[in-house]
Amino acid sequence: MNTPLDSICYVTLSDDYALKEFAVDHTVPLPVRRKSDDAPGTFHLEELTAEQIIAGILVVLAHDAHNEHTAYYRALLQKIRPNIKKELTETAILTAKNEDFDAAEELFAALRGIDPDDSGTILNTALFLDERGSSYRRAGITEDADACDNDALSYYRMAMDADPPLPDAFFNAGFFHLKRYDYREARDCFESYIALTCDIPDAELGENGIYKKERAQELIDEIKTYRKDDVHFARGYSLIASGEEEKGIDAIRQFLRDNPAVWNAWFLLGWGLRKLGRFDDARRAFEQSLACVDGSDQADTYNELAICALEAGDYTAARAHLERALRLAPENTKILSNMGCLALRQGQPEEAARYFKIVLEYNPNDIIAQKLLATGAP
Repeated sequence: MNTPLDSICYVTLSDDYALKEFAVDHTVPLPVRRKSDDAPGTFHLEELTAEQIIAGILVVLAHDAHNEHTAYYRALLQKIRPNIKKELTETAILTAKNEDFDAAEELFAALRGIDPDDSGTILNTALFLDERGSSYRRAGITEDADACDNDALSYYRMAMDADPPLPDAFFNAGFFHLKRYDYREARDCFESYIALTCDIPDAELGENGIYKKERAQELIDEIKTYRKDDVHFARGYSLIASGEEEKGIDAIRQFLRDNPAVWNAWFLLGWGLRKLGRFDDARRAFEQSLACVDGSDQADTYNELAICALEAGDYTAARAHLERALRLAPENTKILSNMGCLALRQGQPEEAARYFKIVLEYNPNDIIAQKLLATGAP
């Protein structure tokens, strides 16, 4: 299996060889990225360019951290392209937003290779992995989503351990934990963010910083008001997510006895019941979630209700729930994919194909849509 390091070769330049762009140490072999049309093992020295050397150094810094010449390569790269970190960071963020995840991963790996201690790069890596995990989860690729989340958590922890402290690391990590229903950790992160920014004047914080402080406090108050940091809630989510639905359902029911107005808890209960195939019980839990404050506009809840209706053979209800979900989240690939599944159940392969093709426009790597399009729709 080829690796990125297979795309480079090392060249030792003779003393009389010089590049017009910069001087090099002729005793150190330079990593050079071969051109795409070069045959394996071949290299044309007379065609060597500075860009090939830059590309080769980036590959080494990204994938060969123990290379004995790493320090020299870093220094040479800074000499050739003093703004390389800024340029790569902007490119990496844009690439990640466009969901070209493999290319973005290479760019972030190169940035960490250039400066392993840069807390901003570490945080950006965490944000990238966080969003990549969310994208995979929307596409139903659960194992890959879990792997991305685990990696994101590691980078968030590194960013929060930075010295001096990086307030935004705590703010963003708080939302990461909210996504995982880990409200105790989320509360701690938001409280840390406020503590780190409380002495900074508003004029220095700016409009965005003031908004973050207010938003962090709102979320802390919400977590405390609804006791979302209760141990039963956190345990329930963890158990259901790890496949121990029965135990997780028991924990969530314990939480709901004292906190019946928390929509997330009813959603978790419904999720656990749905995973067990108890679709009618799950439907009632999801409907209770919608009846709670802040629960009526949750696309995921309508999507889950649609799954329950689909399994019960109530295609009319399933369509109504999915259409409501799409109005709330028109680009959610899970919902679009379920619209395709509904069309297949109703014997409408052409409509199903239309939805699966839309899913693949948003996420060409969506395995479920690929499979269903290949097997169930023209």
